[in-house]
Amino acid sequence: MNVRDALEADADALASIADSPTDVMRNLVHDRTVRVAEDGTHDPNADVSGSEHSQYGESNPEDLLGFVSFDAQGETVHVTQIDGTKEACERLLAEPVRFAECENMAVEVLVPIGHQAVEDAAASLGFGEKGFGPRFDGAKTVRFRLEP
Repeated sequence: MNVRDALEADADALASIADSPTDVMRNLVHDRTVRVAEDGTHDPNADVSGSEHSQYGESNPEDLLGFVSFDAQGETVHVTQIDGTKEACERLLAEPVRFAECENMAVEVLVPIGHQAVEDAAASLGFGEKGFGPRFDGAKTVRFRLEP
């Protein structure tokens, strides 16, 4: 599994994973730090400049296993979205954790109740459950936090 920065070309695939409009996901790529996990068949070191047949030239939902977006505010890194396979969620959640460790910041993630892949990833990385978070589109969330 390769983890890389998301590109604008990934917007269709991200929209498919998140069940969101492509424009929303394109804005997410521009406004946040977004990492994607892909199946590992792409060479992350391949020369992609100037080639219309580059490995990242199209957005294919089958190439991506998941994504995470996050930003830093104050002394906390906030995971704004995460979705994908169980293995991808754990690997992707490690990205904002690594950033936070370097900056001596806490990390928070809000997980919709029943999203077991993200709950398992948070538990395996040492996050503690901190009660309920806000509702999104009527769905309850649980707040997980990892202190520095």
